[in-house]
Amino acid sequence: GFLEDGILVQDVSRTRRRYLGSWTFPWDVMAVLPTELLCLLPGVPRVPGVPAARANRCLRVPRLFEAFDRCETRTGWPNVFRVAKLTLYLLLGIHWHGCLYFALSTHLGLGVDPWVCPSFTRLLRRYLHSFYFSTLVLATVGDTPTPQREEEFLFLTAGFLLAVLGFATITGSISTVIVNLSAADAAFYPDAGPVRRYLRARGVGGRLAGRVVRWHQHLRAQRKLPAEREVLQHLPRGLQAEVAASVHLAALRRVGLFRSWEHGVLRQLVLRLRPQVFGPGEFVCRRGEVGREMYFIREGRLAVVAEDCVTQLAVLGEGLYFGEISLINIKGNTAGNRRTANILSIGYSDLFCLGKEDLAEVLAEFPCARAAMEAKGRELLLRMGHLNTGAEAAALAAEAEAEWRLQGLEVALEGLQTRAARLLAQLEASALRMALRVQRLEGRLHLQQQRPDRAVGT
Repeated sequence: GFLEDGILVQDVSRTRRRYLGSWTFPWDVMAVLPTELLCLLPGVPRVPGVPAARANRCLRVPRLFEAFDRCETRTGWPNVFRVAKLTLYLLLGIHWHGCLYFALSTHLGLGVDPWVCPSFTRLLRRYLHSFYFSTLVLATVGDTPTPQREEEFLFLTAGFLLAVLGFATITGSISTVIVNLSAADAAFYPDAGPVRRYLRARGVGGRLAGRVVRWHQHLRAQRKLPAEREVLQHLPRGLQAEVAASVHLAALRRVGLFRSWEHGVLRQLVLRLRPQVFGPGEFVCRRGEVGREMYFIREGRLAVVAEDCVTQLAVLGEGLYFGEISLINIKGNTAGNRRTANILSIGYSDLFCLGKEDLAEVLAEFPCARAAMEAKGRELLLRMGHLNTGAEAAALAAEAEAEWRLQGLEVALEGLQTRAARLLAQLEASALRMALRVQRLEGRLHLQQQRPDRAVGT
């Protein structure tokens, strides 16, 4: 296929027409011509003439590199492909060097000295000896027979220089693969090294440093990705929603609040959520703190503990949510925007975090969700004794009175609008009558001016 406006076209007829009209078609035709048949002509040497006759095969090299580039950008294992490609280049280089060594040995005479290729009867044995000799040279082992002639000295020196260059290239390629692997890990998982060095420089270590290390190990072992926003930030917003929904939508539907919500609404909501992972014994929120976000439990268990931070009052599991009481305005809430409970992570807990501003936008768009959250929050406040029913009743009465006054103002405003419309209609009618009267007076004045002119003419 070929790309048209960034879309892969795989229609056979269109691909054929495009290929036949491109410059690669005659290039490929020249590369596959059976030029080795020229060796069958009389007077052409048989064996020595074949390699030169097949030189047109080298015209395939650009197409080979293009195929390698496409495979490397489309495969799911690019580093493995790079290593395999490097190994292929290495074997091919040894093969070509062995062919040159055998050609030089044939020119000097097979078996004339210990350096050249022996005159084995089997062709496979000659090839294996040449390949082994080239491997020793290009691997810079140096355990090769001592050259006897000038051609042998020059060939061996050129081989060692080529080996040094090839060794540097291979080392650089392998180091690039290793760096790419490290960069891929760093793009998804934070590095624990800077935190440990910071703690060590500040004289803090031991148990706290161990908790930091175990938290990073848990992220890698369970494939938790805390930096999802940074990974997806370069994608368009619609594509970000698709990717995030495909990853988190199943977990989001397990939350009781979102089970009845539409798919499109959840796709927009999932962009506002931030994944967070808490370790064992870590407080998600403490009583009395200012609440700035609420949490949805994706995986793990959390305990609601008393003031002694030991006694468990309740256990929250997968699909539940908490922290919304300090964010939404529940009438009669004596705690205000402060946290009303201590939430402790029992093990490693994977949570979704929703900020206060994002929650306000969501609740403004979906009043049913707001009503459900307020009902649950009022029940919890009653249970904990943080709901002032008198203040709630007063707030409801004040709200009802404000609503009644607002309705009265709306009725009065509608009446004023009606009167204003009536006055405007009367004003327009009066202006029309005035214009007609002026027009009639102007007509009379014009007739009176014409009568004296006629009398003078007579």
